[in-house]
Amino acid sequence: MHHAALSGFPGWLLAALCAAVGAYCLLRVRTGPRAERAEMTGDALMGFGMAVMAPPSLMAVLPGWSGAVFGIVFGGVGLAALTFPRPLHQRLHHSVGALAMVYMAFAMPTGGHGSGTAHGAHMAGLGVPVLTGALLAYFAVYVLYTGATLVAAGPVDVPGAVPRSGVLLSRACRVAMAVAMLTMLAAL
Repeated sequence: MHHAALSGFPGWLLAALCAAVGAYCLLRVRTGPRAERAEMTGDALMGFGMAVMAPPSLMAVLPGWSGAVFGIVFGGVGLAALTFPRPLHQRLHHSVGALAMVYMAFAMPTGGHGSGTAHGAHMAGLGVPVLTGALLAYFAVYVLYTGATLVAAGPVDVPGAVPRSGVLLSRACRVAMAVAMLTMLAAL
């Protein structure tokens, strides 16, 4: 379960990574191109939400109803992601990430209870391993594909070329969040 795999230092390290990604995305909301602001806002929410969900000791002190709040918030993020003025594959990626957050919000234990919310306990008997496996496969493919495109992109800024460091850093942040998502899903 979640507590065994991410207890102690690994969970807090993952939380720090997610919080740093969330902070960078929030900075990009203020300084980045106007067309990316909605997408970056969603990424910032995902980063901060994952930072809260990563350490089991933090989830254990949250009230039992907090899973439902996370579910509602990230359900809204997923629906909003479908309206981003971006290509379909980017909108779908954000929606799948939000779906994974909703799933984890209901599956993770909160408030000192071992089985999560009542809905999370109900979900556990309805093929959760299949959904977990599908989400793990999706994020693994995303990390490998996007990571390969980052490597193929070469140096961040070449003298005389159009600067693209913001775009590549945004992709790198999404890869970091996808790796964190893989870790958290594997720990369920």
